[in-house]
Amino acid sequence: MSNKPLKIGLVGAGHRGILYTRYAAKHSDKVKIWAIADPNDYRRNQVAKEFNIPSENVFSDADALAKSNVELDAVINGTMDQYHIQTTLPLLERGWDVLLEKPICTNEQDLNTLYEAANKNQCKVMVCHVLRYAPFYVAVKKLLLDGEIGDILTINTEENVSYHHIAVAFIRGRWRNKDICGSPILMAKCCHDLDLITWFMSGVAPSKVASFGSLMHFKPEKAPEGSGKRCLVDCKIERECPYSAYNNYIEKGLWGPYAWESVEHHGDALTKEIKIESLKQDNPYGRCVWHCDNNVVDHQTVIIEFQNGVTATHTLTGATSKPSRTVHIIGTKGEIEGNMSDGTLVLRKPDLKIEYTEKIIDIDVKGDGHGGGDARLTDDFISVMSGEQPSISTTSLEDSLYGHMIGFEADRAMNESTIAKIPEFMKKRGNNE
Repeated sequence: MSNKPLKIGLVGAGHRGILYTRYAAKHSDKVKIWAIADPNDYRRNQVAKEFNIPSENVFSDADALAKSNVELDAVINGTMDQYHIQTTLPLLERGWDVLLEKPICTNEQDLNTLYEAANKNQCKVMVCHVLRYAPFYVAVKKLLLDGEIGDILTINTEENVSYHHIAVAFIRGRWRNKDICGSPILMAKCCHDLDLITWFMSGVAPSKVASFGSLMHFKPEKAPEGSGKRCLVDCKIERECPYSAYNNYIEKGLWGPYAWESVEHHGDALTKEIKIESLKQDNPYGRCVWHCDNNVVDHQTVIIEFQNGVTATHTLTGATSKPSRTVHIIGTKGEIEGNMSDGTLVLRKPDLKIEYTEKIIDIDVKGDGHGGGDARLTDDFISVMSGEQPSISTTSLEDSLYGHMIGFEADRAMNESTIAKIPEFMKKRGNNE
């Protein structure tokens, strides 16, 4: 193991890529941010300035970086879903290990292509399934490994996406349209949850999946009376609408990295007046949520059967008042139930004297985003790249295949009104624990 700091490159200077890079940079004794590749001049130059990256290590795309003489130990790829394959393959061909933003890719064929490329070039690919690192879900996993509830019978999870989150990301924003971003909402938002389910199953392969859902609410025919095409232009109910762009992005200050993307080039000169004017003009986040070009569903339920007979469900619901993720796992000797947002787990077991016993487990959910998972993922990435032992949460590319295959097949099952089988190549894996 070398005592020299790891030289890390960043491909894609968006919100997630910058987040991981800043966490990594906090370990200045272990990490040096050494290169940047991004087609956006403003973002590329900002990253180079923030991390003091030499000018010769600044590139417009992943291809140019991979073909350069820059020496790196690993690369963080924070590009959008539809660009993961074309930006990661050159990095693997160069022989660099990669921390790849989820979802891995947008279809089964690309998943297989990336897996084969990583094996061919003997590269590590860690996937940013940050919820595996959240103390809440680590506690669930440890209870399962300790045999606290016996053999798993069923797993039920939920993700309730708040009204302002679904609006900024999946109605107005970059994941609103599968034809543009390449990913359905199930993969863009819930590949975390599908990954957790397969993680809890400890390598048992999924065999079948069915799914039901639709775009039910956020479409023109459901627009309330008085609404317009843009919040600050022709809407008569803007002041009373929970989806008001002015209320969410200016008054409440929510989702700034997304809402002000079109005017971020103003830098320190970005004023409230410029923001308001952009919402009136061409800023996509100023549009009415009932009059956008979104085509992803706003609610969906997935039903999974595993090879050993265990069943699981995951339900995604958009536009809830309070965001939350819940889990309920029932086994042969007890059950685990909890809500990540509240930071509480309940371990229940049958009891001979009373009906059942309950043990309340309080989890510290303070810290960075995703229940403390973002920073812990980055720490683990640095450790693995430094040659240390992977943690209980480490997500290799191979270990992420199951969750992605469930997502791809679930969306096909929903669209075709059928029960989909998980392809045979997924069943060739052994137990990965």
